[in-house]
Amino acid sequence: MIICPSCGQKNIDAEAGCSNCSFKPARIDGFLAWAPELAHHNDGFNEHNFDALARVEEGNFWFRSRNRIVLWALRKYFPGFKSLLEVGCGTGFVLAGITREYPSLRTAGSEIHVAGLAYAAKRLPHTELIQMDARKLPYESEFDVVAAFDVIEHIAEDELVLQNIHQAVKPGGGCLITVPQHQWLWSPVDEAACHQRRYSTKELHDKVKAAGFDIVHSTSFVMLLLPLMLLSRFTARRSKKMAGNEALALSPSLNRVMEAVMRAETFLIKMGIPLPIGGSRLAVLRRR
Repeated sequence: MIICPSCGQKNIDAEAGCSNCSFKPARIDGFLAWAPELAHHNDGFNEHNFDALARVEEGNFWFRSRNRIVLWALRKYFPGFKSLLEVGCGTGFVLAGITREYPSLRTAGSEIHVAGLAYAAKRLPHTELIQMDARKLPYESEFDVVAAFDVIEHIAEDELVLQNIHQAVKPGGGCLITVPQHQWLWSPVDEAACHQRRYSTKELHDKVKAAGFDIVHSTSFVMLLLPLMLLSRFTARRSKKMAGNEALALSPSLNRVMEAVMRAETFLIKMGIPLPIGGSRLAVLRRR
C-alpha cells in the first residue's frame, strides 16, 4: 500500500499523488522523487562519493563479503519471500547481487540522492528505483523484506527510520540491517562517510525492538580482521590521511588475503556461531 508521506492518506496513486492534501511526487532525472528538496543536498552522505564506490565495490573484499553474508541470511531466514525494498541502495551493488540470485523477485531500491540512483540504474535495469527520504517512506505493509545496509548510521533520526521500515514490511515479513559497530573504532573514516554513530550491540537491539521488531539472528562480522582494522583506524586518527575514499584502495594481494579471511569468517557465521565483536553487525529481524 502506498501512503502519502505528507498527510498519511492511504492507497494513493504514485503518479497522480494524494487527493487529500495535493502532495505529488516530482520527477528528477527520470526518477520518481518523494523528497525532491533533498535529492541533491542533504547531510546524510556526500553524493560525490558514489563515483568512487561504483569503481571499487565489484573488487573490494568488504563489499563482496557483505554480499555473501546478506545472500546467506536471505536464503536461511526468508526462503519464500517475493518482494524486497532496499532503503539507501546507493549504487545498487547489493541489489544487483540479490537480483542475480533471485531473478523473479520484485525489487525496489530507494536513495535520497538521485546521483546514486543514476549508478544503480546501470546495474538494475528491471528494478524500480525511487528517490525518497527514509524518515518518510510512502509504504505500509508493502514488502516481504525491507533491507538497509550501512544506512541508518548516516541518519540522526535512526529510530524514526526503523519505524518507517517496520511500517513498510508486511505482517510476518522481515528486515535485514547492517551497521558499523563499536564507537571505539571511530576515526576520520567515519567522519568522511558522514556517520552519525557506530553502534553497540545493545543500542542497535534496543532500537529495533522499540520499532516493533523481534530479533531472529544477530552477529558481528569483520571479527578476524579486527586487529588490522584497529591499526588502520589508529593510523587514520594520527595522520588523517585515510579519511576519504582512499581508505577503500587496497593492493590486489592484500585484498585477496582479506577476502580469504572473510570467507573463513562467513563459514563460521553459516555454522551458527555468533561472533561477539567485529567492525560490523548484521541483524535479521521479524515484524511482530
